[in-house]
Amino acid sequence: MGMVYSRESWGAVVFARRNAQHPSVLRRVADDWLRALPREKTELFDEVVRRWECTFAMMSVALDGALSARRSGRLVSARQQVSVASELLTRLSVSLVSFCDTLAARGRRVEHLPAVEPLNPDFFRGHMGRGAASWNGLLHRVLFPNRSRFFHKLRILSDTMERLEQEFYAAASDLVTGFSTRPADCWERLDNLHYDFNTCLREAEVVLKSFLRALPADHLAALAADLDAPPSRKRLRLRPRLSGASF
Repeated sequence: MGMVYSRESWGAVVFARRNAQHPSVLRRVADDWLRALPREKTELFDEVVRRWECTFAMMSVALDGALSARRSGRLVSARQQVSVASELLTRLSVSLVSFCDTLAARGRRVEHLPAVEPLNPDFFRGHMGRGAASWNGLLHRVLFPNRSRFFHKLRILSDTMERLEQEFYAAASDLVTGFSTRPADCWERLDNLHYDFNTCLREAEVVLKSFLRALPADHLAALAADLDAPPSRKRLRLRPRLSGASF
């Protein structure tokens, strides 16, 4: 199963392996991540990230349990666990996509947006994640203003997380219902999709901290309210519960 990096280690991993084509921008992004925020901004950052991390940790535990059960031949238990993992990932994906929408809307009211680095294809296992990261990197080089780069990264990050979750749901559904003709491939896809979603989660954390640093203090309360609000109806996904399937 893909390693789940802690917030502390993730910053070092991201910035140690970046392609330093723009060293001054890289230093700014790394500095935004490493330097402490003011107290009120730190409290908001910790609160938001704690919610994300809690859901992702539960999802990871469920997926790890499913993979372990499958290896030991307990297929009913494996299917039950993978259905839980899928439901938790859907919940987290909706929250993170809504977060990207919120930052995009709030960012239009902020004069000086933070510098961002593009997604790195080396941080993804799957073709979809690698393709999205490559496209982000290509446009990053031609979108010179920081504002354009910031909004484009949010769009790519949001779309990538949504598509990863959809692929995870599809693979989990095939396993739970027993429709998959190549279950081993489905299990491998789930592991890789988990890894790639983890990459997106860490990127979202870096973007949030950088945005909070650039955000004027008098905008903080409004942002906190937006991040605490439930996702908009267009972001909610009504699907059959996989755990309701018969085994």
